[in-house]
Amino acid sequence: MLDAGTEAVHGEPMPERRPRPSTSSDPEAGRLAATVERLREEALEAQSAADGRALVELAKGILVGRLGCGPVEASRQLAKLAEQSGTTLLALAVDVINQAARDRVSEVAQEFLATAAAEPPSEAAPAVRLRAAESRVLAAGDSPAVAAALLENALAPLGAHGVAIWVAGADSSLTLAGQAGFTPEDADRWRYVPPEVATCARLALTHRELSVVTSLSQASLPTIGRRQHPDGGRVVIPAGTGGRIHGVLEIGWPQPLPPQPVQIIRQLEALAELCAHTLEEQSPHSTSVASAAAHHPAVLAELTDLAGHLDDTVLVLAPVLDADARLIDFRIHHVNNSFIDPAGRPRSMVTGRHFLEIYPAAAEDGGLFDKLERTYATGEACQVLRTALTTFVGEVPLTTVADVRISRHGSALFLIWKIEDEKARLANLLQHAQRLGRVGGFEQNIHTGEISWNEQLFALFGLPMTAAPVPLEDLTAHAHAHDVNSIGRFLRTLLHSQRESSVEFRLQRPDGITRHIRMVAEPVMDDQGRLYSVRGACQDVSSQHWTEVALAATRDQLADTEAESADRSRLALQLQHAIMPPAPAPLEVPGIRIAVRYRPAESESLVGGDWYDSVVLPNGKVLLSVGDVAGHGIQAATGMVVLRNALRGLAVTGAGPAQLLAWLNRVAFHLTSHLTATAVCALFDPKTRTLQWARAGHLPPVLVRGAQAQSFPLTAGLLLGALPDATFAEEEVQLEADDILLMYTDGLVERRDIAVTDSLAQLLTVASRSADTLEKRLDSVLTYSASDTDDDTCLIGIEVR
Repeated sequence: MLDAGTEAVHGEPMPERRPRPSTSSDPEAGRLAATVERLREEALEAQSAADGRALVELAKGILVGRLGCGPVEASRQLAKLAEQSGTTLLALAVDVINQAARDRVSEVAQEFLATAAAEPPSEAAPAVRLRAAESRVLAAGDSPAVAAALLENALAPLGAHGVAIWVAGADSSLTLAGQAGFTPEDADRWRYVPPEVATCARLALTHRELSVVTSLSQASLPTIGRRQHPDGGRVVIPAGTGGRIHGVLEIGWPQPLPPQPVQIIRQLEALAELCAHTLEEQSPHSTSVASAAAHHPAVLAELTDLAGHLDDTVLVLAPVLDADARLIDFRIHHVNNSFIDPAGRPRSMVTGRHFLEIYPAAAEDGGLFDKLERTYATGEACQVLRTALTTFVGEVPLTTVADVRISRHGSALFLIWKIEDEKARLANLLQHAQRLGRVGGFEQNIHTGEISWNEQLFALFGLPMTAAPVPLEDLTAHAHAHDVNSIGRFLRTLLHSQRESSVEFRLQRPDGITRHIRMVAEPVMDDQGRLYSVRGACQDVSSQHWTEVALAATRDQLADTEAESADRSRLALQLQHAIMPPAPAPLEVPGIRIAVRYRPAESESLVGGDWYDSVVLPNGKVLLSVGDVAGHGIQAATGMVVLRNALRGLAVTGAGPAQLLAWLNRVAFHLTSHLTATAVCALFDPKTRTLQWARAGHLPPVLVRGAQAQSFPLTAGLLLGALPDATFAEEEVQLEADDILLMYTDGLVERRDIAVTDSLAQLLTVASRSADTLEKRLDSVLTYSASDTDDDTCLIGIEVR
């Protein structure tokens, strides 16, 4: 337990005396050991006395300057004052130093004296210890000596058993610069801690303030010396100057640490500040405040040259410190030729000004200035997507969304932002959506009212390209009267509840033609969680609508007889074969080769909703999917068409498989009549050979590598259409050349007499057999599959090149 009032003889800290070794077994060895111990104690006492003399001499020098007297008179005055005050010469010398210094140590001394005014003068020992530790640290030649001085002079009297001094790297790594009280084995084991590894010392970097770990066993945090004292307590303090954290001071106690008095906390913070100054001088990763001006020109010149070679907006920022070396702002030293200001100001109006003067809104909690300050303090690079850049023209705020990256170089910051070119991005996105999903896209800015449509959407509404786009609020004026309420619910969900929504309505075009439109939209939020815009897509589903009407009419007309039922089954089978040919040709895409085998149900009455798809997306990735709509017949076949086409259209957004399945789940729940289905969705990147995948109640894919076949893990994922909102787990797999991926529907493995796990085991055995070509492997899997349920079967083989 910490003890603020550890006794000192004559106000001077005394070294701990160790018990003398026994001499009963070997008199000669005992006498030698006693001599060594005596000499060690004499050396410690001599060092302590030297520290005391240094402090007394410093106090004499202060009196010489204040009284205008000589050294002899200053010595007499100091001795006389000590006698009159009833305290020791060393304690009085420390008091004189504290009054003259006005630093953190003197503040701690004043706080202690204020709370112990009624106590004897010997209670001022903590201030003496701190000054003695300061004297010893200044004389230390390296960080290990600094750690030993801190432990021996200031922390051991408080009950601490170990001290570690960590240097923070530019990548937020931690390097053990010095330690005392821990074993050499532990010091060697903990000489380097990579970035992002959670340790006690990293708490100080994360929180940027003193942090207390009451018990290592309860906190479950690894750190140096944990094996020797698994239940011990730790205090970690960031050691920094001028707004920058150079390292961390970690102090260990052998037992759990109870709550500490404020005076003790202040003492530890003073030691961390003292440690920071030594790190500043000794660490190769740091630049002191005093030498910052000398290092600025070279660093800033290099960053200015680098900024000139980048196409994005770059700001080179230099720190602005107050009289106490605290960070208060950054000066915009340079902006490159690609600089784009949200308010349209030229480079000359920005260069040389303070950052908060130009962008005052960045000072809000969690804003851009907080991120700049954290990167400057810790050296940890920061990247934030879709952050808001707000400027004021007069009293009107102008907000632009940008991707921001911040890094520290020496004592300067390198700030890069890339403002979203919404029109170009939207035009590119909607162009591919039109090509693959035959849909029209739109985006409406909530604040400015600006609306962007692509060509396909003008065509859907029967409007010329020169016409003004229709705002969401005026949508009911272009719809059938019976659909007004549905559109109202759609807009309330989208704009008021700020949730994704969809609606299907009859569009009354100016040319008198009525089209059935399905609209899906989502809110776009800025980095503060506020509604920024609405984007979505419209799809002309007239043909599907009339097909469903015709199929429904046909179903009603043929429902009374078996012949009519057979006609429905044949119709469903024709529809299925039109979309899903039983033997499609292999698909050649960059990086992979895809082959498909489709085995329809032998009984036409059991025509199901199995489907598969593979398509190259605009970003170069390949969409791979397979699914199974519940049920049989026309409803399953048409449901399969809806989900397959919807997934194609959604995939052009660039979203991952988990997000695509979440959107597809909403399509199944809201836009169909009680449709449920299972699916596996995957995105393959030919450049990196990585595969992202997610499942919705479907069996996971099988990976064949060499002579081994194994199934992917059974990740979480509810079947589509069961609930309005569902989340799906996403996995990433690194594939290699010659790997083969198998995706299939449950018709491949379902049996009436054995468990699915046994069928899967047989599938893995068959899939691992060698085959000359991908097609032969798929034929073998189909031939020897364990299924006997007469259900549709889809099997996709993907061979990595």
